[in-house]
Amino acid sequence: MPEPRPPAPDDIRLRKILDDTLIAPRWPDGFLMRTFEHTDAQALHALLTEVFEEGKDAPFDAWWPGLSGDAEFDPELCFLVIDGKGLLAGAALCWTSAFVKDLVVHPEARGRGIGEALMRQAFAAFAARGAGHVDLKTNTLDNAAAVRLYERLGMKPVAWEG
Repeated sequence: MPEPRPPAPDDIRLRKILDDTLIAPRWPDGFLMRTFEHTDAQALHALLTEVFEEGKDAPFDAWWPGLSGDAEFDPELCFLVIDGKGLLAGAALCWTSAFVKDLVVHPEARGRGIGEALMRQAFAAFAARGAGHVDLKTNTLDNAAAVRLYERLGMKPVAWEG
């Protein structure tokens, strides 16, 4: 995995131990999950830049080669949620080292359980690959709602270095 940047104030690393208590994802009515295809790159970039402040200045032509060329990128570990109109409603972009790089849900699709289902999908995928745990980094102030979700899913703080 690429070395993460040094933590910012209030950044934490959370871990989910993958054991026999995992619960399968439940997708809300009208939404389906599939893995990433090359033609999804523009929509994924647009969703990430719409929701995250970080990376707003990264144009697609710089972002995509960096992502797709990363040794940790595997399209099978990029889970997309599509709404009834065929639009990207959410995504979990994971590195092969069992690290959730980005979890994003479009503001209009929030409150339906998409984020929880995406995380459960990531847990199941990494368990199937033999991983013992899944990690992610978040900020306790900027992402308080996400922290509550991660804690509800059984994720616990670990040392920054993992």
